[in-house]
Amino acid sequence: MSDCDTVMPPSTQRFMITACVVLAVIMQALDTTIANVALPYMQGSVSASSDQINWVLTSYIVAAAIMTPPSAFLARRFGRKTVLLWAIVGFVLASVLCGIAQSLEEIIAFRLMQGMAGAALVPLSQGILLDVYSLKERGSAMALFGVSVMVGPVLGPMLGGWLTENLSWRWVFFINVPIGLIALLGIIRYVPQTTADKNSRLDWLGFGSLSVAIMAVQLFLDRGEQLGWFSSLEIVIEAVVALSAIYVFLAHTFTAKDPFISLKLFKDRNFCVGVVFIFIIGITYLASLALMTPYLQNLMGYPVLKAGMAMGPRGLGTMLSMYLAGRLASKVDTRWLLFCGLALSAGSMWLMTGWTPNVSMQTIVYVGFIQGASLGLMFVPLSTIAFTTLPASLRADGTGLFSLSRNVGSSVGISIVTVLLIQNTQINHAEIGAHVTAFNRSFDAWPVSSLLNPLTASGRALLDNMINIQSTWIAYIDNFKLLMVLSLAVMPLLLFIKPAPVLPPSEHSPVID
Repeated sequence: MSDCDTVMPPSTQRFMITACVVLAVIMQALDTTIANVALPYMQGSVSASSDQINWVLTSYIVAAAIMTPPSAFLARRFGRKTVLLWAIVGFVLASVLCGIAQSLEEIIAFRLMQGMAGAALVPLSQGILLDVYSLKERGSAMALFGVSVMVGPVLGPMLGGWLTENLSWRWVFFINVPIGLIALLGIIRYVPQTTADKNSRLDWLGFGSLSVAIMAVQLFLDRGEQLGWFSSLEIVIEAVVALSAIYVFLAHTFTAKDPFISLKLFKDRNFCVGVVFIFIIGITYLASLALMTPYLQNLMGYPVLKAGMAMGPRGLGTMLSMYLAGRLASKVDTRWLLFCGLALSAGSMWLMTGWTPNVSMQTIVYVGFIQGASLGLMFVPLSTIAFTTLPASLRADGTGLFSLSRNVGSSVGISIVTVLLIQNTQINHAEIGAHVTAFNRSFDAWPVSSLLNPLTASGRALLDNMINIQSTWIAYIDNFKLLMVLSLAVMPLLLFIKPAPVLPPSEHSPVID
């Protein structure tokens, strides 16, 4: 039990604690989306390809995924306040280094540092709020916590667009400095320390093998398309390393006395289904978010600020639906909320398959709002279902695995849709281009013959540009279809969920990592 479990702090101190830890969470949540709209500018600044620049997103998510599970151990070993302070310092320092980076390699390395440092901010902040609020007040505290987590998707694209257009893409990282310093000073002043357990131990073999497996799989997915998959020795090595690390992790987990991830977690059916659900949600939501930035800026020619404004409403939809789901959780079977969330997700993807390069901004906004609302309807009830039937002694490990599954789903999803976008664009270009020949009688008609004559250099250039746009557009539609199918494919899992016991509204404390 933590020190702050026994005595509730005064109301003024509790308010300041809440403000400081929420600010730290907002800072971390902001960085999951703020860099999205700035990616094309980073790409030009460091001369990276479209698949390489996505490493800026996936490196951060992978690092956060790896370091989230051991955050509970670090808090027990060194004290929660100490770990939280070092996490903020590391996050701010890494943000500054990202802002002054001069190459893609430097940005990726510093984003890894940023993700590793920021991984502990969300679970530790949540633990602090649970400690300083009574049982009856925890529902409201977790609702506030959930809103702070979702402020990032709301403000990230708009703030990132404004900073990039008016200052520089580097300011999407520098903005963390004032936020981090305020949070740091407040936590030093107001947050109580917990007792450090010097005897606490971490399963290093389990943690290490799982970390190597995640990193190897991510490298395999990110570099496979660029290097020609298994025709490259590097890709073969990464595949072997990933499979070997997975084998070591599984063998050790099933034989160790106290493994890194307890097997007892998988005895709870609802938790197992929840882990699969959150993995798919990670793919469909953040992968679609990663697709939208190049779609709006490269295909539709939106300036960065307009792209950010178009993407912002999906976060607003998430916040409103989270509030609605929280109110309905005690009155409606949570499986129905999950079903509605999945249906909205699939429906929004279906609407996106009908988009053309001339789609209106109003359509983008309302479809994005629907997609954001689908996440809120799934996230809160999914957390309730996954953790309500899980024994209290396993919740710390459960939250780590839950967050790990979501982050891995996000990074894997971004990599897969990026690879498919590149491959399908090339395939579509070849198929469409096969019909562009001097013998196609469609080019005989005027003014087509004067502008798009395949026998002239200017005509071939215009034709190639038109084919590129159409090929890319079709590739985006194919990706939207894939994400729609994933949302529909997970629906049968609802049949395996046990109904969660209905709790009074004040006792609902959904876990949000």
